[in-house]
Amino acid sequence: MPICLAVVLSALLLLANTGAAADTGTDPSMVVDKYIQHFVVDTDGSYRLTVDNVKTIVLQRAVQAHSQYYISYNTSLDEVSEVDAYTIKPDGRRIPVPPEQVKDQQEPASSDAPLFQDTRLKVVVFSDVAAGDKVALHYVLKRKSALFPGHFEDLSSSQFYAVKQFHLIYDMPASMLLYADAAGFVPVPASSAPGRQVYQWQYVSGPNRRIEAESVSYLDYGKRLAVSTFPNYATFARAYHARAQAQAAATPAIATLAQQVTAGLDTPRAQALALSEWVRRNIRYVAVYAGAGGVVPHAAAAVLNNRYGDCKDHAILLEALLAAAGIDSSAALINSGNAYRLPDAPTLGIFNHVITYIPALDLYLDSTSDAVAAGYLPPAALGKPVLLAKTGKLAQTPSTQPEINRTLARFEVDTSGRGSFEVMRTAGGAIAEPYRQAVRDTTPAERDLFVERTLQALGQHGDGRFDAGLLDGAGDQYRMGFAGVSDNFADLPGPAGVATSFNFWGGLGEEVAGMAQEKTRTQDFICPGIDAADDTAIGFAPGIRIVALPKALSLAGAGLSYQASYARQAHTVRVRRSLRFRHAGMICTPADYVRMRPLLERMMRDLKSQIIVKGG
Repeated sequence: MPICLAVVLSALLLLANTGAAADTGTDPSMVVDKYIQHFVVDTDGSYRLTVDNVKTIVLQRAVQAHSQYYISYNTSLDEVSEVDAYTIKPDGRRIPVPPEQVKDQQEPASSDAPLFQDTRLKVVVFSDVAAGDKVALHYVLKRKSALFPGHFEDLSSSQFYAVKQFHLIYDMPASMLLYADAAGFVPVPASSAPGRQVYQWQYVSGPNRRIEAESVSYLDYGKRLAVSTFPNYATFARAYHARAQAQAAATPAIATLAQQVTAGLDTPRAQALALSEWVRRNIRYVAVYAGAGGVVPHAAAAVLNNRYGDCKDHAILLEALLAAAGIDSSAALINSGNAYRLPDAPTLGIFNHVITYIPALDLYLDSTSDAVAAGYLPPAALGKPVLLAKTGKLAQTPSTQPEINRTLARFEVDTSGRGSFEVMRTAGGAIAEPYRQAVRDTTPAERDLFVERTLQALGQHGDGRFDAGLLDGAGDQYRMGFAGVSDNFADLPGPAGVATSFNFWGGLGEEVAGMAQEKTRTQDFICPGIDAADDTAIGFAPGIRIVALPKALSLAGAGLSYQASYARQAHTVRVRRSLRFRHAGMICTPADYVRMRPLLERMMRDLKSQIIVKGG
């Protein structure tokens, strides 16, 4: 929105946020005394950024984290200079950081990828830092070439520390209108030179609520400032597409590969899935964020030759392969974290990932995800707003996708309380490949100890064997098994309580526990669909008397459906549970949680229920 409307909005947001919320989120270990970001932007979109930062280390536990500072930059685009850093002791002494303690190093994510050697970190290591000291830093970063020629954008957010001064200054050419979306930052007057327009915001310090489990990103509801010269997302998409489209040229090698991979597949969907799966399995993903690594992907041919790339490189190669097979596609910009809201001012700060969209199939593909098969999306990509680069349109990924979670277990308990067991776990749909990949990634030695460690987590001791199932290939269903003995399954002769719920790596009980992590909620949170069922048979040896069973339970409401039944058949008790959850989208509100919580509490009580038995 234009700056005048941003003033009104930020004032309204501040009024809305001045309630008596308890400050449960501010970390007292460090105080930000001063943080000033000053951009001076040229008409071509290049800029000079000056940063001044002073922090007080209050508690010893903050020394390690704040006694060094990382400046991320791109050697092809940026120049870092005027680094001046020092430690300030409580008595006023200054201990300068010598030049040899300002180190230049490869960004860890790209250290083994020559294609990305221009992504660097300048590490400033402060001297003689202790609790009670201040650390101060001044530096200048000059962006020599804009990510988007003729445009500028930026996204800033608060940290969860006490903040005394936090200013964001944007000195712009008068010809470049700056749009803004502000929450927790208020505009302050600033003088401008002829031909320039200076915009300035000040952070409004105040209470911070801790980030609740599985909540949406702080950027969705917290204090942040997005500024951009792009008036809308369509313009932003055109700028991205203009820089990326030339890299998607299909070379003869790409055309030949597309023909080989799609041979014998007679539908565009089958062909698209096969091509995405080939890229997923054969192009190593190197995690460089879209902004940090620039917005221009490497040429599709180079990505194929090197056999690795970041998200935009994966997307450009897949786009070229699809085009060679006659399938039109588009890059889709998305947030790879837990942000579900786009600021009004378009910025790369919120779009840090690129996936692929096929309009004719209404199909989204993410070939960077090594644990999610083609045709499915990683959970973090579900129900997300996306910007389609080719058309400039905003869209949304699907909120749900097929997945099932099934556990079939059989226990046999002898008169000493020792229990033998066999368990079969089935993961279907979207979660089949993640389970399969997780097992692939474990060593044989780790698998040998899996049952023993699982029993320890259940408060039991024993051992057994793990059947990894079929790990080669892919498919929409994956089965794995456990078998073994628990030496203390039941405390006999009793009377004793025997558990009715056993979580063998992601069972129904873990799903309920995950949903019920918070007693109350004040923030929107992520609530994916669930389809889980457990079927457990517990057989007791003759001479063990089954005294009492839990009561059956059936619950429905707030998108939740839960059933638990307990039936005795001679010396065996059959326990069946099922849990399904469906919501209109991926995001639930605190009001939704108020409706869910009583049901979740009843489920947790049921999951803790016991069969009462007594030995002879």
